[in-house]
Amino acid sequence: MIEKPSISIIIPTLNEEENLKTLISHIQQFSSDHVEEIIVSDGGSTDQSIQVAKSLGATVIISPKKGRAAQMNYAASHAKSSIFYFIHADVKPVKGFDLDIIKNCKMGKVAGCYRYRFDKSNSYLKLNSWFTRFNGIFTGGGDQTLYITRRFFEELDGFDEKYSIMEDFDLVRRIRKTSQFHIIPREITVSSRKYESNSWLRVQVANLAAFILFLMKSNPNSIKSLYCNLINKKKAVSK
Repeated sequence: MIEKPSISIIIPTLNEEENLKTLISHIQQFSSDHVEEIIVSDGGSTDQSIQVAKSLGATVIISPKKGRAAQMNYAASHAKSSIFYFIHADVKPVKGFDLDIIKNCKMGKVAGCYRYRFDKSNSYLKLNSWFTRFNGIFTGGGDQTLYITRRFFEELDGFDEKYSIMEDFDLVRRIRKTSQFHIIPREITVSSRKYESNSWLRVQVANLAAFILFLMKSNPNSIKSLYCNLINKKKAVSK
């Protein structure tokens, strides 16, 4: 059990100024005093991401190494709290998410995620959302966010920085080797921006191909290359 728990929210960014404007305000509005800090770990943005984050009260750090895994690890090494909550910039958590996470951690559920729904929806996206209620092999993608206690995160040596994508699935698989991974039965909201420049089918094919290569323990660079060739590269960088 964690005594006097608090949460460090960690957001890896690369040119996310528009999403940060709404995300940071959203977090501040829909959380309680359990959130000790919001850390934006930037990977070299050329837009106004850093300025926006600072103006809204977030702590900004510049990661010496680009890539989500490296940026999140770097932020975690600077975080103050006993619990980490990793959020992509285009995701919005539910009201009271910090209370959900604190409650789970006090119950010994030291790592987990949420279900999700899309901000714009159709039958295909609703199908994707529906599957996030099931705790199986496909659980734990970054869109579902991820909370984990500092102690457990450090025991696992954090995210594996050799992965440019799939770093979240890799961590969840390592979590499951020594603990259970839990899905909080509430829905966060995920941007559908990836589907605005790619068809639903193209995104599913790209995701499945990357996942198969990941399960086959293929070279992480090969996984990223295949994914980026199948999907709009600009969108792929942030997902």
